[in-house]
Amino acid sequence: MTSPQTATELSADQARRIALRAQGLLGAPDRRGGVRGVLRHLGAVQLDTISVLARSHELVPYARLGAVGRPAVERAYWGAETSFEYWSHAACVLPIEEWPLFAFRRRAYRERGRLWGGHEVSERTYREVLERLRAEGPLTSTELGGAKRTSEWWDWSESKIAVEQALAFGDVVCTERRGWKRLYEAAEQAVPAELFGQDPDDAECVRRLVGQAGAALGVATVADLGDYHRLRKEQVAAALPDSGLVPVAVAGWTTPAWAVAGAVAAVPRGRHRSTMLSPFDSLVWDRARTERIFGMTHRLEAYTPKEKRVHGYFAMPLLAGGRLVGRVDPAREGRTLVARQVSLESPAHTGALASALREAAAWVGCDAVRVERLADERLRPALERALA
Repeated sequence: MTSPQTATELSADQARRIALRAQGLLGAPDRRGGVRGVLRHLGAVQLDTISVLARSHELVPYARLGAVGRPAVERAYWGAETSFEYWSHAACVLPIEEWPLFAFRRRAYRERGRLWGGHEVSERTYREVLERLRAEGPLTSTELGGAKRTSEWWDWSESKIAVEQALAFGDVVCTERRGWKRLYEAAEQAVPAELFGQDPDDAECVRRLVGQAGAALGVATVADLGDYHRLRKEQVAAALPDSGLVPVAVAGWTTPAWAVAGAVAAVPRGRHRSTMLSPFDSLVWDRARTERIFGMTHRLEAYTPKEKRVHGYFAMPLLAGGRLVGRVDPAREGRTLVARQVSLESPAHTGALASALREAAAWVGCDAVRVERLADERLRPALERALA
């Protein structure tokens, strides 16, 4: 591993700009690559059941490309030639090119055997599920025999347990969601042959994933790199010497960091996006990293009791001028976008907030914006003028 004494020194501002450029939030957006280009570059887009303005995986390309049509987002994501769903940072949409890279995780799941809280499934049911998918093509868990035995969300049917284990093991792949239900397909039928036939060893998988995470993050600590695809620190450390990343020292960071060599050649410049970010956006999904780079302590409060929430159910960080300058907790009422709670660091960001609210409203088909609660009510006259 390269000696820390040879590390390139970066200021905190340089590191922030490198991170923004790597995430596609500094400079002109790649409209030719579109949503698929965003997915390929980020390497993982997290899925989540919460839908406020839109589902999180829709908000990610919106933040980078602007008001791309929501049906176009779904078409760009799903399909065996484009992507698959698997366990990365969490349940994520992944570029189909990454299928071979998760062989290490599929092998680990298979070696572990029983998954999901120790649910057991008979070999006969497992075999029957695979035979049906091979014979009939893609099916949902309902079509395979029902997802649950009772109304309890965790009480899965045996066929549901079988198909989820097959997904983890790599015998089955999910390349689409319909009505938020996974559509399962036999992996050998869905994954392109040239990718399905690849079987890199664990070290190669991790090395390439560390390199991909480094490219998507721009500048990152070992912990940051591991968090991106949920790799262990020792796995990251072993992969770093051959990952293509170079050591850097960032002012104010207490641990060494790594970056793509080309990223530190010049300070990135370009136009900043003013936009609201999903709490599951890869720019901010790592809370410790977000605080280190942007100085914002952000937590998702959707599962916090209402009376204990500070910033709201689905507070979205507001990005403006390359910084996180506030939060908006949005909702929709008919054709009105409602900002239930808003906080800003400074009155100077009022215009950026208004612009972000108007653009988001138009994107989701709203023609009005209403702001209910401002942390600083003195901003209301200026905000309402900017929104008018």
